[in-house]
Amino acid sequence: MSYQVLARKWRPRSFREMVGQEHVLQALINALDHDRLHHAYLFTGTRGVGKTTIARILAKCLNCEQGVSSEPCGECGSCREIAEGRSVDLLEVDAASRTKVEDTRELLENVQYAPTRSRYKVYLIDEVHMLSTSSFNALLKTLEEPPPHVKFLLATTDPQKLPATVLSRCLQFNLKNMPPEQIVGHLANVLEQEMVSFEEPALWLLGRAAAGSMRDALSLTDQAIAFGSGKLSESDVRSMLGTVDLSFVYQLLEGIAAGDPAELLAVVGRMAEHAPDFEGSCDELISLTHRVAVAQAVPDAVDNSWGDAERVVALAQSITAEDAQLFYQIAINGKRDMGLSPDPRSGFEMLLLRMLAFRPSAVIDESIDAAQLQPVPSSITPDNPAAEVGAKAKKPLEPARGSAPPPEPPTPVQTPRPALSRQPLADAVPAQSAESGSAEVTAVLEAAAAAVEPTPKNWPALLSQLGLRGMVQNVAANMELLSVADDKLEFVLDSDNASLFNESQQQKIALALENYLGRKVSVTITLGQPGGETPAMQQARAARERQQQAVAEIENDPRLQSLIARFDGELDASSIAPLES
Repeated sequence: MSYQVLARKWRPRSFREMVGQEHVLQALINALDHDRLHHAYLFTGTRGVGKTTIARILAKCLNCEQGVSSEPCGECGSCREIAEGRSVDLLEVDAASRTKVEDTRELLENVQYAPTRSRYKVYLIDEVHMLSTSSFNALLKTLEEPPPHVKFLLATTDPQKLPATVLSRCLQFNLKNMPPEQIVGHLANVLEQEMVSFEEPALWLLGRAAAGSMRDALSLTDQAIAFGSGKLSESDVRSMLGTVDLSFVYQLLEGIAAGDPAELLAVVGRMAEHAPDFEGSCDELISLTHRVAVAQAVPDAVDNSWGDAERVVALAQSITAEDAQLFYQIAINGKRDMGLSPDPRSGFEMLLLRMLAFRPSAVIDESIDAAQLQPVPSSITPDNPAAEVGAKAKKPLEPARGSAPPPEPPTPVQTPRPALSRQPLADAVPAQSAESGSAEVTAVLEAAAAAVEPTPKNWPALLSQLGLRGMVQNVAANMELLSVADDKLEFVLDSDNASLFNESQQQKIALALENYLGRKVSVTITLGQPGGETPAMQQARAARERQQQAVAEIENDPRLQSLIARFDGELDASSIAPLES
């Protein structure tokens, strides 16, 4: 008898043999045992998770000669015919090869006829999303109200392409991807019964490479058995999959923890001798960083399936939790960017160097008194005396045998933040206004610095201290303070902005002045033409002066003049804008 691949030989024949998908199996088993059967079922999920297998087992449950139940006998003629793929009442249709509406109509012509020898006529349509729009329309009426002897079982990997009219006529079950733990457990059971020797780490490599698909896992296992001459070893599976030896990944993370870029590049060079898949190496680095983070958060939860729990715990103790999270994030983003690098190796090396470059030089302890904090050196190099401090701060991963224990890391330091102070009135005037040299602005600065009481001269500076926003600030900026007498302030509002003014805005301006001065004041606002400059006028004039100054500086630049003369160019003054400080 010819060899049968593992994926077909070990296809489940009953719900009890299924691995995973308990949420789907429970619903189907209860429906079968309590005779609550729907006429159309839709199974969705990625490849190799059991859609067609569940559909065939369900067909076997429906047509078993012993009766409808969740446990078909597997021995009657109907069960054997379905298992062998020769049942005349189980019509398996590949929608990918029969997409035309004529094919669907031909299929539905026989729906009205009773099954040949079984209880139900079951239509199993695989990859149903490949049907054309016309085919779906032809199927709708029959799918909604089929004859009592007909059941539809639909399977698809892309349910988003199905019309809502089809989805609403079916019971939909979404099959999940298989976690590596379930895949490894099933592979171990299969290999034991196949009497194939294996190493458990090799199964974990296959389980992760399968990416949630049990069929892919069994196919890769077939390939690995052939590659390893009848046995599964970790080294053979790594070589077949192109994954890097985990010892290299440990060395990389240890080099990062030690802050040694030369060691990192040396390890990558040794890895390159084995022609690895650097994107797969990035996955291994991400996985190891995740295990380190888990070991830091919950030490007892460290997975020892690789037999390396002690080494993971040692790594977890050599770096901070913040560093572990940073390394994980950089590795995730670096994997996304590797396709943009000139070659995978350079992208992988840059990923590692980023981990060193962005790693904080110290972690601040908030319990330290601010008076004890001092500035941290901006850079640490071999020529910098601060390098000795940085070198002592590093904790070696594995101290030499017989050597003294490593010194405690120095207390992290930080420059204390200066205390906040109230902004003086003089600071409220734009710096450019002071640079303009106008006598009016100079007078405003002198008046603002001399007193905080409102006067006609310091009103523009005082306005910026009131904290007004929106429309109220716009109205106040277009007013001129005429006089101040006995806490009575008289303003004139530019009549061009009269449409913005109302009584509530006057009250808000008076309230802002009272909060600033700390006493009751009276505010009177009349419409008219200001005799002097309002704050808005001063700002507009200062902006014009800054613009003129910027244009003059650009026009007088000798390098620009030489370029214009050489290339017969022309300066576009409208494109010049002063820098805002």
